Amino acid sequence: MKKRKINLTGQILIALVLGAIVGIVLYGMSDSYVKDTLLVDGIFKFLGTVFIAALKMLIVPVVFFALVVGVSSLNDIRQLGRIGTKTMLYYLITTALAITLALGVAFVMSPGSNFKMPVLEETDVAINEGVPFIDVLINIVPSNPVQAMAEANMLQIIFFAIMVGIAITIMGDKVPTVRLFLNECNDLFLRLVTLVMLFAPLGIFGLTARTFSQLGYEIMLPLSKYLLTVVIGLALQVVVYMIILRVVSGLNPIYLVKKITSPLSIAFSTASSAAALPVTIRTAEEQLGVDKKVASFALPLGATINMDGTAIMQGVATFFIAQVYADGLSPSQFLLVILTATLASIGTASVPGAGLIMLSMVLTTVGLPVEGIALIIAVDRIIDMARTSINVCGDIVGTVVVAKSENALDKEIYYTTK
Repeated sequence: MKKRKINLTGQILIALVLGAIVGIVLYGMSDSYVKDTLLVDGIFKFLGTVFIAALKMLIVPVVFFALVVGVSSLNDIRQLGRIGTKTMLYYLITTALAITLALGVAFVMSPGSNFKMPVLEETDVAINEGVPFIDVLINIVPSNPVQAMAEANMLQIIFFAIMVGIAITIMGDKVPTVRLFLNECNDLFLRLVTLVMLFAPLGIFGLTARTFSQLGYEIMLPLSKYLLTVVIGLALQVVVYMIILRVVSGLNPIYLVKKITSPLSIAFSTASSAAALPVTIRTAEEQLGVDKKVASFALPLGATINMDGTAIMQGVATFFIAQVYADGLSPSQFLLVILTATLASIGTASVPGAGLIMLSMVLTTVGLPVEGIALIIAVDRIIDMARTSINVCGDIVGTVVVAKSENALDKEIYYTTK
């Protein structure tokens, strides 16, 4: 009888679970050369760092070529306007829903009640105020596209790629060589994504094992109520996504859930939407049947501005800090948090820990001490991993919904179960 081979998705899940188990076991062991030098700061660090570096290597070329090819494939510029409008509306509405949901859950759970204020030690972690929203808009236009690519400034890269794609669309058959070159570059880098993903189980195992070996589980106990509130908020947001997918597009969410394990696992282990982006694009196109012109536009944009999981964390954290330092939030502060966190998510970089920077902006807006972030910073890495997965899930659902509305979704591929 022929043995059934475990597919890549299964291998990634196994690596994720094994990494967490090994990390927790090592956390309980005493310091030693084998544990600290050979494993945690040796093998695990090597596997995780190399894997993240390989993913980051592909982010800029994958986004640029995919977006240029997607936009240039549109025969009508008005179609780009429709896709862009629908995508932006979805992202803004779901982010506002996420922060509202988070505040509602926090109000019910009351995570800061009976919390004993610890003696805070000085920390080297600097929490800077977020960039003003008007500056985010101004900085979208790159003065130097090459510098934007070198610095992986995603908003500027997206803007430049869209402009190049529009120019190619206008010129039409005058630039066939350019079209062919860009299409082949796009195919090339998507194939590189496939090659890098062959090493995903090893990289994810190293990342997860190292994270849990350094944090363990004891650090979660004092903030267990805060953690539970965030997790409930994130879980409810997934339910919201599935309802939107079913009601708006009429698609069965089960098929989508089965196919997005790989990008969600990458997002969880790396805590970076950007690092998961190449895999997310490939999954949307090849496994969910999303047309390239939609996937290449909506997903890079989502990885940059759609941060529903981060918005949920910001809502719960703000409510938690308000309960610890004050008597909670007033109705006007509730509304201000919803507005500020929604706008702040647009300026949140898709890298680990960026949500804390934007949280400082929310806290400042409602008059709460930024120092309160020190209360939750110890467990933020764990929450960061979970909320990033929700960010990516929201990007994928939004892309599928927009694609379906534009008749740019291959339902045969979507409902294929292999």
